[in-house]
Amino acid sequence: MKLARLLIPMVSALALSACAAGPDYVAPTPPPASSGPFLSGTGPAFAAAPVQQDWWRLYEDPVLDQLVTDALAANTDVRVAVARLEKARASLRGARSDRLPQTGIQASGNYGRLPAQQRLPGMAREDWQLDGGLRVSYEVDLFGRVSRNIEAARGDAAAAAHDADAVRVAVVADTTRAYADAASGAAQIEVANQIVALLDRLLDLTKRRHSAGLATSLDVARIATLRDQRAADIPRLLAQRQAALFRLATLTGRTPADLPQIAAKRTVGLEITRPIPVGDGTALLARRPDVRAAERRLAADTARIGVATADLYPKIALGGSIGSTGNDIGNIFGAGPLRWLLGPLISWSFPNQEAARARIAGAQADSKASLAAFDGAVLNALEETETALSNYARALDRRQSLKAARDSAETAANITRAQQREGAIDSLQLLDTERTFAEAEAALALQDAVVAQSQIDVFRALGGSWSS
Repeated sequence: MKLARLLIPMVSALALSACAAGPDYVAPTPPPASSGPFLSGTGPAFAAAPVQQDWWRLYEDPVLDQLVTDALAANTDVRVAVARLEKARASLRGARSDRLPQTGIQASGNYGRLPAQQRLPGMAREDWQLDGGLRVSYEVDLFGRVSRNIEAARGDAAAAAHDADAVRVAVVADTTRAYADAASGAAQIEVANQIVALLDRLLDLTKRRHSAGLATSLDVARIATLRDQRAADIPRLLAQRQAALFRLATLTGRTPADLPQIAAKRTVGLEITRPIPVGDGTALLARRPDVRAAERRLAADTARIGVATADLYPKIALGGSIGSTGNDIGNIFGAGPLRWLLGPLISWSFPNQEAARARIAGAQADSKASLAAFDGAVLNALEETETALSNYARALDRRQSLKAARDSAETAANITRAQQREGAIDSLQLLDTERTFAEAEAALALQDAVVAQSQIDVFRALGGSWSS
């Protein structure tokens, strides 16, 4: 009957434990204008279809596919992000453990001498005294401290997961960019070598014309200067291409010497000829890992207001212990004196609650900062996407103009070749036309690299369509 009188208030307290202090989380609403189509996502270069999963496969390059797979498995930044995610999940498990009874075992052993008046009949004055016991306690989540703490830990774990996705998006984009830079570099080096070879022929012809009195020393000096300037571009292009390969090795978790040779075989720049699927603003905000992480951090900080608010109220735990004391193991677990306790434990900081209210104010400030960070993440996502789409569209426009210029230069070179075969013009005019054509090829090759980089920027801004 006594035990029943103890259990009745405990059960009543458990029935009230569904209450939770602090505000309930309500997801923020992005600006209405962010839900429509992109301002810069119109035109033949774009499609309104959802962003494709594994977007790098649009390049249809098996080498790139393997490099991206290697980067996702071995990149050091990804490993750091995954470790932080594991830490956040461990914290969530720790928070959930507060819902379970907390148990502890204690044991001690002492050898000593008792005063004569404390010695029991038949008991040695000097002997061992052994003590052992079991303690059990369970916090009654009367005001939601435990549930809000779990809610906050869950938000932190989700934010860490989205942070890991953001790192993966960046790693995939950087790996694709490094591979594209290496391929574009090879194409530009090939064009540069062609220009230098043409200028060598032009310089040789000009020197022979000078020996024959048909050209001046100034003509020779001009051609030689132009030839040396174009030759000076080649070491820079070689260094840039090598740097791209070194960067590719690091991104895939390798040393530069361990990068597969096949990664350097491509000599044609990456290009996607089909329209790029971009979706709309609503899909963007639902997909971008940084926006999702900011929203989860806001949820976690909102829950922490409840954790701090719960400190204004009593903390109630149901506890009990059982133990025994004796002079040997047999007495403890056998006929030794047994003790047990059962009852509620209440702790409450009252009436001075200024420290608790200060923690509430701090948690509310953190929540306001997280809301501002979420709004900033939304605006930044829209800005990056619109900028990337606009840059890509303008890069395509410039490439179209440069291609038209290259085609015109090629036509002029074909006409000049025909005239030279008929004897209408001399070799010097032909070589000059060939040089103009090669320069147009170089400008187009450089713009091809810019287009590839702009494509990658678009997919990165779109969140890479990464799915955990």
